[in-house]
Amino acid sequence: MRLAFGVSRSSFPTREPRRSTDFFASTSTAFPSGRPTTVKIGKRWREYQGANNWDGLLDPLDDALRSEILRYGEFARAAYTCFDFDPSSPTYGTCRFPKRSLLRRSGIPHTGYCISRNLTATSGARLPGWAEPGAPAWLSRGTSWIGYVAVCQDEDEIERLGRRDIVISFRGTATFLEWMENLRATLTHLPSVVVPAALGSDAAEPMVERGFWSLFTSSSSTRRSLRDQVRQEIRRLINKYGTRGKPLSLTVTGHSLGAALAVLTAHDITTAFQDAPMVTVVSFGGPRVGNASFRRRLEERATKVLRIVNTQDIITKVPGFVVEEDRRVPADDENGWLPSWLLSKSGWVYADIGRELRLSGRRTANVVACHDLGVYLNLVNQLSANCPLRSLAMRAATSQNQGPILG
Repeated sequence: MRLAFGVSRSSFPTREPRRSTDFFASTSTAFPSGRPTTVKIGKRWREYQGANNWDGLLDPLDDALRSEILRYGEFARAAYTCFDFDPSSPTYGTCRFPKRSLLRRSGIPHTGYCISRNLTATSGARLPGWAEPGAPAWLSRGTSWIGYVAVCQDEDEIERLGRRDIVISFRGTATFLEWMENLRATLTHLPSVVVPAALGSDAAEPMVERGFWSLFTSSSSTRRSLRDQVRQEIRRLINKYGTRGKPLSLTVTGHSLGAALAVLTAHDITTAFQDAPMVTVVSFGGPRVGNASFRRRLEERATKVLRIVNTQDIITKVPGFVVEEDRRVPADDENGWLPSWLLSKSGWVYADIGRELRLSGRRTANVVACHDLGVYLNLVNQLSANCPLRSLAMRAATSQNQGPILG
């Protein structure tokens, strides 16, 4: 059994602009790009989007897939660059750039994509009653810009990709109330989920992290929930481009909290739309999101998740416990931590979701550095068919993940 629990330390936002306030977000400029890739995907696009679970492409890392991972990483980085992190600014919590110039001003002007919609997320958490009087506005900000939807419009890029691609990109944690949601780490049931009778009455129901689900589904008097915004925009785009002859794909990407929201978004799209295009998640430094039953639901709907993990990053090992389903856990497991019956009742039994690409980062006590999106993209850039560091990363991961992990 692998065990990981505890909560991470947080700090209040500083007055330094354009920087995150916690290690759930990137704190440096990511791998610099700005130049369009010329690697042709063409007819193999479904393979690179995970149709075969990336078999044969990860060890060593295929150069074309590496280029695609970095490209989606740039979309995730842009979600940070656009956000106004300065709590003293009147525009704190909003997007700093208009849609038409968002990608260009984020440092990636040649993507071939156009922003079709900005997205906001609303926290269901609230400050304690005793803390509300006199609290600064930034501390109680409930709704903030969280990311965007972009559509590939350039014909040359569509030809290179082999389809028209829609990207949904999310940033990581930025506001105090988002931090509070991160700490609501017990599992909660998905609404209106029917467990197939063939699985028996004792089958576990799909469950997801309470705080992530709250950010995804909460609304305010003036803002629809993130889930509703995404549904509305994806329906519009499917209606607009689904019958134009070109294949259509949907790629959801994000870092940290954004990676968790990406998984929830992909699940919701494949649940809400019978005519949804192929949905793929490319996530960076994501925490755990749900239990094994939730993972099975994703797999049943052919949702593909490529989870990029730095073996030194503690955030990818929380929240909760992970109990491998393919081995029996005795009443009191060999490590002497907790009996299996208590684990099953605790609401903390998570599952790792998707196919992992493990990166071997430099061992350091600096948690922020291990989690930084720029570090992730630079580590990915070091992996190629000519530089098979992947095997070294796997060995490092095996040695690191033995025994309990306490964060």
